Amino acid sequence: MKIGNIDLGERPILLAPMEDVTDIGFRLLCKRFGASMVYTEFVSAEALVRDVKSTVNKLVIADEERPVGIQIYGRDTDAMVEAARIVEQAGPDLIDLNFGCPVKKVAGKGAGAGMLQNIPKLLDITRRVVEAVKLPVTVKTRLGWNAEQLIITELAEQLQDCGISALTIHGRTRAQMYTGEADWTLIGEVKRNPRIRIPIIGNGDIKSLGDADRAFDTYGVDGVMIGRATFGCPWLFSRRELSLDEKIDLLEEQLRINIERIDEYRGILHTRRHLAATPVFKGIPDFRQTRIRMLRAEKADELIGILEECRKRLRN
Repeated sequence: MKIGNIDLGERPILLAPMEDVTDIGFRLLCKRFGASMVYTEFVSAEALVRDVKSTVNKLVIADEERPVGIQIYGRDTDAMVEAARIVEQAGPDLIDLNFGCPVKKVAGKGAGAGMLQNIPKLLDITRRVVEAVKLPVTVKTRLGWNAEQLIITELAEQLQDCGISALTIHGRTRAQMYTGEADWTLIGEVKRNPRIRIPIIGNGDIKSLGDADRAFDTYGVDGVMIGRATFGCPWLFSRRELSLDEKIDLLEEQLRINIERIDEYRGILHTRRHLAATPVFKGIPDFRQTRIRMLRAEKADELIGILEECRKRLRN
């Protein structure tokens, strides 16, 4: 699969952009274990234009994680265009437009999946951003706003006409949020449309490489994107089974990378999300109090100490 001049090979598996999840340490590990492409946390266009430091910091990428995309979201056309130009200067391999985030603070304000209620504006933003930058521009969206507005088959053609280089489709509507099961049938229908020439990437309920393989075989998509199942599991992209010690080593390495690349305080905050979600510690009896300590730790040495304690308990 190629996005512009970016060759991702056959049946690529991509790491989805996720706020407070796809920090630089996590991306680097996912890339090491086989992710074909990774994305930064999604970025508010308006905050980027206002030069909000915490938002600008999200644009920092490393050569080791390439190819890497930066995703932006917003509801104002001029802000999205200006943000795309700012992002281009950060040097990613592509720019992705988020028209799929369903959370209230984004979609409720008309951005993300909220754009599915204003298709003319969604298309205008897409067209204007494509014209404004030289990098490939891609889009991530959903099947529609709700079950009565499943518009993705028509929308895919319209987005292609705007000049995007690839389209990622999450198999849910905005109304579903993350509930129920992802419906891949419409994703497959978009891919089978003879008028569609751009790569189609499927997303939703992919929890393993086996799930990804079945999605490729059943729906013929060009790529598969994995999101929530990767929380605390950067090794999910690997077909090799890792030992318990290797997994804990990787969580500690992610912490060290984030502290080195960001700072101790924020590096710990970023890594906590993964430590809270990882399945590695599920075998520990009465883990609740240890988990609370883990999520309250504010120093690297303290957090590493807790992880080592967990390692010992799992060995016994």
